Amino acid sequence: MKNFNLLMIGFLLFMNIGVFAQQTYRNNGSKIESDSLQIAYSKTTNIVFPFAIKSVDKGSSDILVQKAKGVENILQIKAAQKGFFQTNLTVVTADGNIYSFILNYDEDFPELNLSINKPKNAAQEVYFSDDIRNEEDVQEYSKLAFYDKKKLRGEKESNYDIDFVLNGIFIRDEVMYYRIKITNNSKINYDIDQLRFFIRDTKKVKRTASQEIEITPIYILNNVVKIEGEAENTFVFAIPKFTIPEKKYLAIQLMEQNGGRHVELHVKNTKLVQVTVLPKL
Repeated sequence: MKNFNLLMIGFLLFMNIGVFAQQTYRNNGSKIESDSLQIAYSKTTNIVFPFAIKSVDKGSSDILVQKAKGVENILQIKAAQKGFFQTNLTVVTADGNIYSFILNYDEDFPELNLSINKPKNAAQEVYFSDDIRNEEDVQEYSKLAFYDKKKLRGEKESNYDIDFVLNGIFIRDEVMYYRIKITNNSKINYDIDQLRFFIRDTKKVKRTASQEIEITPIYILNNVVKIEGEAENTFVFAIPKFTIPEKKYLAIQLMEQNGGRHVELHVKNTKLVQVTVLPKL
């Protein structure tokens, strides 16, 4: 009987230690709170972050997001679909902080401008490699990619007298460089509204939040906003290194401002294996 009582006491003590350990783990865990944000279809919401934006992930294709032209820390958001279902948005900034938003549709009273101040003693949740942090190196490698004579073949889309060509993929350390040439064969100027990168599912699945992931460049060489009539421009987009999962593809989307001459390239993972390694500076 005495031995039985000792066993029971030991069992209860073990259970209490386990519960205490679980509670301690839960209490020590860092929870990132989500802010609620109302956005509209006909109005643009601007969010000013304390540091440059490095990554954006939206939970639904019903949302349009882009960085404001010429700046690195302002994100512009609007609805692509009226009355969309509630979704979310995640933003990672250069200081390593994660910002999470719950997006709701409100055409009448959207939040138009939001400025986020850096919190005191903010904990850094994500750490970028030194290669990505060194923006001067990224700019120099972008120039090397621009002048490199090696050409990638087979990645071209033409529409409305606009040639949209991916003619080079390069890599150095943790950054990839996409060289894209746009030729305007028409006599009408082409004003660029957006040039964006997405990873998409090959087969579209209904009601899923993972159909589309936007990849945000960390630097753009020759970032012009207009291609004159009968002229061309070659860009180099520096993007954090990634691969394309099975049953997905990379979509590079070019959209005209106040026009309909939109062009889109689809790149499969087989093209990424043709990447050229840039020489070390």
